Amino acid sequence: MTVLVISGTGTGVGKTVVTAAIAALATGDGNGVAVLKPAQTGVGPGEPGDLAEVRRLAGDVETRELARYPDPLSPEAAARRSERVPVTPAEAARAAAELHEKHDLVLVEGAGGLLVPFDSEGGTLADVAWALAAPVLIVAEAGLGTLNATALTAEVATRRGLNVMGVVIGSWPAEPDLAARSNLADLPVVAGAPLLGALPEGLGRASRDEFAEEARRGLSPWFGGQFDPDCFAGNASAQA
Repeated sequence: MTVLVISGTGTGVGKTVVTAAIAALATGDGNGVAVLKPAQTGVGPGEPGDLAEVRRLAGDVETRELARYPDPLSPEAAARRSERVPVTPAEAARAAAELHEKHDLVLVEGAGGLLVPFDSEGGTLADVAWALAAPVLIVAEAGLGTLNATALTAEVATRRGLNVMGVVIGSWPAEPDLAARSNLADLPVVAGAPLLGALPEGLGRASRDEFAEEARRGLSPWFGGQFDPDCFAGNASAQA
């Protein structure tokens, strides 16, 4: 794996924290890492965006943002409202390929879900993944409603010929309810791909050292972590 596209099932699911966690483990293992955010929305000029959060949590990673728009909308709508040029999937894929020439791992973090429009031609993060022939990691919520959103994301990715690498729960609650505990077994079924991690809620407020420790505990060995889905599910059930 040299380029990985990270998509949420929606907004606010913990996508940036998952991106930072993967970057932190990869840099900790001596790899050169770059994180690409094709379009940042809802952030004004000079304000810290998602990439600032990645750098704060993960440390020494190169980041690149191709465009930002102040309105908290899809990249296409935000670009249209601000009368600015939208980012196309081709431009995003080209930037990722350029970063890959100098880095061992490139993480491409989308905006919202897989089919959120980038431009007026209907280009999406799915098109970026297709152009790069890159696997897709789905970041999902823990609780009620996540199975449908995850299944839809995985199905459209598969229908478009993309490889869904797995699912990571972006914010695992300190006191998981019945739905969250049940979803640990059901998420990989509806995604057709393994559960590759679960990061604790509030992890974005951790110090860098604490963040790296929790990232290793909460992510799969695929990313250099120690997460075991069966052990995690057993522990979650024991807490009930």
